[in-house]
Amino acid sequence: MAVPKRKMSKARRDKRRANWKLTIPGLVECPQCHEKKMPHRVCPDCGHYNGKVVVAAE
Repeated sequence: MAVPKRKMSKARRDKRRANWKLTIPGLVECPQCHEKKMPHRVCPDCGHYNGKVVVAAE
């Protein structure tokens, strides 16, 4: 079993644990209503996907 030869300092140990930040999802503009939406998803505002009405908008 691998055993550390020396004690790892808190700075070196905590450096590995600093990957907690999230990234913003990439948003694209809907070609029909020009609102921001997730790519490859139905637009929540107008209900269009790939140039066709898929979901009836309220």
